Amino acid sequence: MSQPFDFDKALKALQSGQALTGKDGILTPLIKLLTEAALAAELDSHLASDVDANRKNGSGKKTIKAPTGSFELATPRDRNGTFEPQLVKKHQTTLSDEIERKIIRLFAPGMSYQDISREIEELYAFSVSTATISAVTDKVIPELKQWQQRPLEKVYPFVWLDAIHYKIREDGRYQSKAVYTVLVLNLEGKKEVLGLYLSESEGANFWLSVLSDLQHRGVEDILIACVDGLTGFPEAINSIYPQTEVQLCIIHQIRNPIKYVASKHHKAFMADLKPVYRAVSKEAAETALDE
Repeated sequence: MSQPFDFDKALKALQSGQALTGKDGILTPLIKLLTEAALAAELDSHLASDVDANRKNGSGKKTIKAPTGSFELATPRDRNGTFEPQLVKKHQTTLSDEIERKIIRLFAPGMSYQDISREIEELYAFSVSTATISAVTDKVIPELKQWQQRPLEKVYPFVWLDAIHYKIREDGRYQSKAVYTVLVLNLEGKKEVLGLYLSESEGANFWLSVLSDLQHRGVEDILIACVDGLTGFPEAINSIYPQTEVQLCIIHQIRNPIKYVASKHHKAFMADLKPVYRAVSKEAAETALDE
């Protein structure tokens, strides 16, 4: 039985500056899910084209290190030992940042079959057959849809609405992209990604559609929403969740004053500012600011 959520403990952790978000494995279950589905489809395609009698032969396991964290990957095997996995090759134990970002993008809703197939083709760097691409696409789409449409909890204490910015190689050149994220601290005190979304531009109307998606999937209330300084963002949140307290993400609060500080003084300025944004009360913050 899970332990009840300790709201006071989590709030104190936030006030003290303890990292409750970040790259510590939050996205790795998604990377594992899609990678294993793709490898299974690769094996199916291999067996379908194998002229010799061959069949599945269980799976092995190995630890994969990815930019967002490590995970245990189940690697399918065939009886004859002729299967050569491509997305994660034999003896490969790492995933590049570019591969990981391409996988993460696939979890965003709204992509057509052709879009997903094209993304998968680029994921494999055009190194496998059309039949394999089709097999992988057919295998991963149900997994993606199930994750995108899964029911959510009724209440979340803390929700962060932000974006992952990165560069990805598309059509032979690198382009700047963003995957917009909904990260929560749930009632069990665990971090969880509720959704990943794609949009050409960030705006209040876009986030309104994201929040509507959360509502349709069962979210009835959010206690605290942490956002950037986008105009109209608080109003968009409160139009769906009127009781939610909206707070500006501390990173964005820090970026505002640092714009007016010479780069050579950034490190010292950040050190002086830390006691201010880690203060447990307004009075303590004002005292730290004066010191």
